[in-house]
Amino acid sequence: MTVVRLGYVAMSTLVKHCSPSQTMTFAQFKRLKDREAAIRKLERIALSNLANCLRLLRHNLANDIRFFRFSSRLIPLANHEELTDWDYISPLEEGFKDIAAFLREHPARIDFHPDHFVVLNTNKQDILKTTIQTLSMHYRMLKEMGIPPLHRCVIHIGGGYKDKEKALEMFIHNWGYLPRKLQEMIMLENDDTTFTIKEALYLCEKLGIPCVFDYHHHLAHNGGEGWEEEWERVVRTWSFSPLPIKMHISSPKSEKEFRAHAGYIDSRMFLEFLRKVKGSVPEIDCMIEAKEKDAALFKLMKDLRKEASIEIIDQASFRIK
Repeated sequence: MTVVRLGYVAMSTLVKHCSPSQTMTFAQFKRLKDREAAIRKLERIALSNLANCLRLLRHNLANDIRFFRFSSRLIPLANHEELTDWDYISPLEEGFKDIAAFLREHPARIDFHPDHFVVLNTNKQDILKTTIQTLSMHYRMLKEMGIPPLHRCVIHIGGGYKDKEKALEMFIHNWGYLPRKLQEMIMLENDDTTFTIKEALYLCEKLGIPCVFDYHHHLAHNGGEGWEEEWERVVRTWSFSPLPIKMHISSPKSEKEFRAHAGYIDSRMFLEFLRKVKGSVPEIDCMIEAKEKDAALFKLMKDLRKEASIEIIDQASFRIK
């Protein structure tokens, strides 16, 4: 028997006017002639994003959802090269404190998945510098919100650069440039085009990184490998973490667009996976990566209620028997 706890990504399709990713482009920033006024506008946008995160956390609490991914776009232009003098944390202190107070009273597993430009296996110094800056920003946000940074940021390995073995070794080389506090924040995921679960596990085992298994990515790109024989290795990468094993679940949009995420989760596909892993771990936290966000979570729970092997715990978690 295994407890499965569901989460969703960044924003709600049901809570209206609640985007945590409102933004301003640098072109829009430059059009404002008063630079200080432009920075104040950035801060107002960021505070609105944080307030909407808090609204989403309240929505989650009302629906028993205790697993959630924050948007990585909470603070527009935070890492822009033209704004290195901007102290973007201090003006947002109130917004961060409100979230911290809520999470102290209502604990939940919160994490991030920085955007695709976070690339650790690059051979370009400017990209590596930006990657480290972006990871540092996520670390600071976690600390300000009172969230222990340990194992809270999922990233992909990066590009294959026409030589995957060399690309894997470049990841190991660049890993040494990361401060330890950032190393400890990272989880590593298999992707749908370049690095398989086996290749992700090579790095996770070598560097002591928890492996986030993405089932849909594996089905889209597996190099002819199965996943069942690697599951025990995935589980072992979490043996030193205080958090339950985490995975990603999504469904193909169609046979033709197999890599694209569907609006909802195919419960039959999900159950096929769960039946093979039940009992291997006491708990799995499953992050739903579907276009319909929380609506996809609620529909999946509704579909699972019909299954004899499922024992419903609450609105967002269940046991697979």
